[in-house]
Amino acid sequence: MANRKKVLIMGAAGRDFHNFNLCFRDNPAYEVIAFTAAQIPNIEGRRYPSSLAGKCYPRGIPIEPEQKLTSLIKLHAIDDVVFSYSDVSHEYVMHKASLVSASGAQFTLLGTRQTMLKSSKPVVAVCAVRTGSGKSPVSRRVCEILKGMGKKVVVVRHPMPYGDLSRQRLQRFASYEDCQKHDCTIEEIEEYEPHLEQHTVVYAGVDYAAILAEAEKEADIIVWDGGNNDTSFYVPDVYITLVDPHRPGHELTYYPGETNLLLADIVVISKEDTAKPENVRLLKEHMQQSNPNAAVIDAALPVTVENAELIRGKRALVIEDGPTLTHGGMAFGAGVLAAQQCQAGEIVDPRPYATGSIAGIFEKYPHISNLLPAMGYGHAQMEELRETIQRTPCDVVILGTPVDLRKIISIDKPTDRVRYHFQELSKPTLKELIEARLR
Repeated sequence: MANRKKVLIMGAAGRDFHNFNLCFRDNPAYEVIAFTAAQIPNIEGRRYPSSLAGKCYPRGIPIEPEQKLTSLIKLHAIDDVVFSYSDVSHEYVMHKASLVSASGAQFTLLGTRQTMLKSSKPVVAVCAVRTGSGKSPVSRRVCEILKGMGKKVVVVRHPMPYGDLSRQRLQRFASYEDCQKHDCTIEEIEEYEPHLEQHTVVYAGVDYAAILAEAEKEADIIVWDGGNNDTSFYVPDVYITLVDPHRPGHELTYYPGETNLLLADIVVISKEDTAKPENVRLLKEHMQQSNPNAAVIDAALPVTVENAELIRGKRALVIEDGPTLTHGGMAFGAGVLAAQQCQAGEIVDPRPYATGSIAGIFEKYPHISNLLPAMGYGHAQMEELRETIQRTPCDVVILGTPVDLRKIISIDKPTDRVRYHFQELSKPTLKELIEARLR
């Protein structure tokens, strides 16, 4: 024990656990003292349970707030700090590296060879350079293409284990009722529900080796549905990366989004229907410099609503995908585009009516103005979201999130749901490129 390197893993409930499972669990060379938690509210204060941590950790491993990082390094004489979360700028990563170095420890980033599992089945990975790039509709389109080829498709989704980690070790979703059975948060349902509507089985959880073993039993092809601009957990046979023309330059300045760009076989430029042409040109210049061998697809993400007349001329409260607005850094999403397209009379500012942690979100992310992020990391926050909606004076609520919030919380106002789908604008098509690479 005295010769084991002491390690801290900096995370956000997902990549951190995967890195531990692959590189440190049952590894006699290391002793992981703690995880630290950032980005996601209320995930610290738990323990990574012994049932997941392995024989070296009979009491599990504590999960501490990242604010305690330097004190933990000094208190435990930490040797290595492993940075294990995503969707942060290169500058942010190096600030953390400087802090760790000044505290006396070594700062480490694990590579893809260390953290990607090899599947016995073909894997198509769909990743992005930033949260909110439009990855989810592309993942669904990939599933349609593969099913059209006669393949049984199973999606493995990037982790979001915000609850009981032991119970979330391996989760399988085949219907919306499974989301209720697993007591999913809004953030989880946003990712699972659209796949379930297409009758695609989804796996997620904590232990991605165990998840892979189960998914392989029923899949001809596995689709890795990445999240939070993270890299794939599985070695892909086809690597698809989305870039966002609303945030040009981020494909070169965010971690590990730039890694996804460099790894891509296919790069999809989404949202071209609402982006400036000069931004699209800039993205293509960057792709030519960074990964000239990747195939490029020009694409749009057109939005539709259930009833445009419900919005026209009305005071609208727009609810957008939470992570896209928060650590994704976007100032608008599909809901705003729908409000503009349907000529809403006014987009109502919800900030004066926000309660509890929802008000705290606006304070933490001041770039969010007259929009309401669909935050729902637990029942208490879901209730605060419901109360904020109820308190906000409006004629209609525009649901710009991938999930149908009406199934989760009670909304006492007229609602209109926004949907958006992947539309290709160039050739060769995604279908042609995937078929060629799988052959």
